[in-house]
Amino acid sequence: QVQLVESGGGLVQAGGSLRLSCAASGRTISSDAMAWFRRAPGKEREFVALIGWSASTQYADSVKGRFTISRDNAKNTVYLRLKSLKPEDTAVYYCAAATWAITPPQAMGAGSYDYWGQGTQVTVSS
Repeated sequence: QVQLVESGGGLVQAGGSLRLSCAASGRTISSDAMAWFRRAPGKEREFVALIGWSASTQYADSVKGRFTISRDNAKNTVYLRLKSLKPEDTAVYYCAAATWAITPPQAMGAGSYDYWGQGTQVTVSS
């Protein structure tokens, strides 16, 4: 079966950085749009970043300039580099894959994705 497994989360002080990884198995993701979402306790899941099959990227305004999404198709893995972290970045971060072409507006909606990981916790302390 297709699985997405996130890793790299943890506890970090404000201003610090982390690199999250999403390793896919059971499917080659080279032609998929891959995205990161996050969900804070009691809040809706929100879009963070996307990287398309052509390496185009899209970011939420709240993380633009601080987070960077990338992919290594040879490793079937997607990454999210989080820099200049703020306490408000605290959330469970999920990766997702869209197997069908989606538009930039659709990319921001969780319903556009076919596969999801279980998430990795990022906690940013003051």
